[in-house]
Amino acid sequence: MQPVKSRAQANIRPDPAPSRLSYRFQRMMLTPLFRFGLRVVLPFTVMATATWMFFNDQDRRDHVSMLVDDMRTSIVERPEFMVQTMAIDGASDSVAEDIREVLPIDFPMSSFDLDLDAMKDTITGLSPVKSATLRVRKGGVLQVNVVERKPVLVWRLRDGLHLVDTEGYVVAQVAHREEYNHLPLMAGEGADSHTNEALALMKAAGPLGDRVRGIVRMGERRWDVVMNRDQRIMLPEVGAVAALERVVALSQVQEMLERDLSVVDMRLGERPTIRIAERSVEAWWQIRHIQVRHEE
Repeated sequence: MQPVKSRAQANIRPDPAPSRLSYRFQRMMLTPLFRFGLRVVLPFTVMATATWMFFNDQDRRDHVSMLVDDMRTSIVERPEFMVQTMAIDGASDSVAEDIREVLPIDFPMSSFDLDLDAMKDTITGLSPVKSATLRVRKGGVLQVNVVERKPVLVWRLRDGLHLVDTEGYVVAQVAHREEYNHLPLMAGEGADSHTNEALALMKAAGPLGDRVRGIVRMGERRWDVVMNRDQRIMLPEVGAVAALERVVALSQVQEMLERDLSVVDMRLGERPTIRIAERSVEAWWQIRHIQVRHEE
């Protein structure tokens, strides 16, 4: 028979308090910084150490690099991503040839290897090109749409003739004026910065017809209209178009430019002046001299 426990022994219960180590661990888990270190810092440290130990070997690094390259190649060289040819629209034959020269692409090429922004900057760097858009369309075609600059003036400089658009950009250089007789002629340094005013002057001089040979930028400040028969209209710095319109109106009403004049000076709007041709002055003095001798 088992001995009967005393009442004191029967009332003793096990102590529910945790051990000292468990108590300290629970207290530390109540600290936010400890929980962050246990949940974030410790796993990150373990993963970083394992990764460093793995890639510390050169052969493993080379193997992983080879796998990445093979995976990229298998994706970028798929047939649907390959560009086979280039199509250029909106450009003349000479400009299209220049574009193909500045973009030496070795087809076929993956569309992932095409830097369209850099190619666009290269194309728009050509003088005749105003803007360009590039895209890869279906069928493996690199589509290049070009907007060319339209020459509106022939600009004469010391080094030759240049075609200029409305914004003053030099489109191309030409050898002979006869190739662009339909375009008005301007000359002088700095004329390209005032192409809009030059066009307005040529429009205002329209009633004068073929008598206008061109306009010249004088001192990069103002314009002169050069006409045949060695005539010149000197215009002011401000209000050049209005001054030229006044001269045209006088010429239409009083046939001023049909007379033997060399210069019509409109630089002073309140006091326009004219200069008679030298041959007319000499003829006048001869007539005057004959009259004086006859009176004598």
